[in-house]
Amino acid sequence: MATLDYVDVPSCATRLHSTEPSTDLRPAPKVLTSLPHPDKSPPLGLPSTPTQATSPTKSSFNNFQQILLSSTLQIPGNAVSAPRDSKGTLRLLSTRDPLSIPITTVNFKRFVSKIGPVFWLQDRLEEVLMWRKGWKYTSVWIAAYAFICYFPRMILLLPNVIILGVLLATHPSIRHKHSISSSDLKATIIPPPPPVQSSEGSVDWLANVQAIQNLMGAVSDAHDFVFPMVPHLNYSSPYTPIILSITAITFMLLLPLINLLPLRATFFILGLVPFSLTHPFTRYSLSPALLQLVLPRLKLIRARLTRLVDNDRLEDKHWRSELREVELWENERWLLPTSGDESLQLGSCWSKVNLKPGERRAWTRGRDGWSGVADDGSGDVSSNLTFSLSPGWLFVETEEWRPDLEGTWIVSVGTDDGEFWGVHWELTPANMDADGWVYTNDTWTDPHPAPLEEWKASNGVTRRRRWIRRIYYDPATAL
Repeated sequence: MATLDYVDVPSCATRLHSTEPSTDLRPAPKVLTSLPHPDKSPPLGLPSTPTQATSPTKSSFNNFQQILLSSTLQIPGNAVSAPRDSKGTLRLLSTRDPLSIPITTVNFKRFVSKIGPVFWLQDRLEEVLMWRKGWKYTSVWIAAYAFICYFPRMILLLPNVIILGVLLATHPSIRHKHSISSSDLKATIIPPPPPVQSSEGSVDWLANVQAIQNLMGAVSDAHDFVFPMVPHLNYSSPYTPIILSITAITFMLLLPLINLLPLRATFFILGLVPFSLTHPFTRYSLSPALLQLVLPRLKLIRARLTRLVDNDRLEDKHWRSELREVELWENERWLLPTSGDESLQLGSCWSKVNLKPGERRAWTRGRDGWSGVADDGSGDVSSNLTFSLSPGWLFVETEEWRPDLEGTWIVSVGTDDGEFWGVHWELTPANMDADGWVYTNDTWTDPHPAPLEEWKASNGVTRRRRWIRRIYYDPATAL
């Protein structure tokens, strides 16, 4: 591209290609490549965010159990229970009963009606850890933990303390608003025992179902977070021997330091770390300031590590040939639902279905946003996209599309900071699922690394992201 000293060309500008026919009359072959699969990104045509959550009511969940069993449970016809071993001992819990719909239905009813105390305890622990009830409430538990750290043998009395706490909390003299004398206390009618379980279809029963639903999502998110690390621990990755060596060396170095560490102070400091990280000051004041300093370097390090992993997977034929990059552009629009408009709720927040007719398409080959797949912007974008590569050039088979985290195409503006921005924008992490986005106004101009508030309020904010993938030259396919 020619350099013009007397014209200030914006960094986001795109050069228009000449309309003159190319001198190379040899047609380029068509190559199919799968589209990038952004993490947590909803498929095209589906709601970008789940339907708005509501509190459990009898009217909204009348046939929940029947719908759940009929739509999700498919029992194979040849399902049998595991036989007993040679000594006739009991089977494992996972194979104790055969797989059947009646047993599943009964156990599901029992589980939902009795799991309430577990979720109650989970909510109380979350309130303490996340400072939900103020600093005084959480400070009491921190002081109790410090007392146990100073007198570690007191942990053996925790069962007695728990039982005494329950008995004192449920004492009749405490439950009544006005104090009563000991003679009146003896004459007081003993209250009936609490219900053993929540009745089926009640609000508490449906609240347990809602908690189970959210727990399943949390467990799935935790699994998705941990699973990418598993190949590095089971020798499915070339980095496993390195991790083994580092772990063994650090183990031998830390072994003589164990006796030098003060255990009481060590456990006290380790116990205060979660409370320090979840404090409102740390989350909303300290963390953003630190992230502004660290995130640019983290994005650079993350991009370099990703490239190193890709280079490690390259084969000899890739190293012996020339490597180039091809690019792909992803476009989305922000849309807020209006009151009473359920159709807009299905496409609210960031989604490709929010793109207006006649504007940029969801996936485009060029930065201009018009070289898409079909006239309506959809086409076959859910499966494959056709690329015209010069003769002899092929996609590197050992790697997939990678987002341009550094924003090399718009260095003067930069890209967003991914999920870290979700805290400041009042957006959910699902809406800010990946890095590399550049935000523009309704006309796809004035790029920013974060959307402006007036853009969001007027549904006039768009974003685009650059994906890259490498190709290599194979002389055998050029013939």
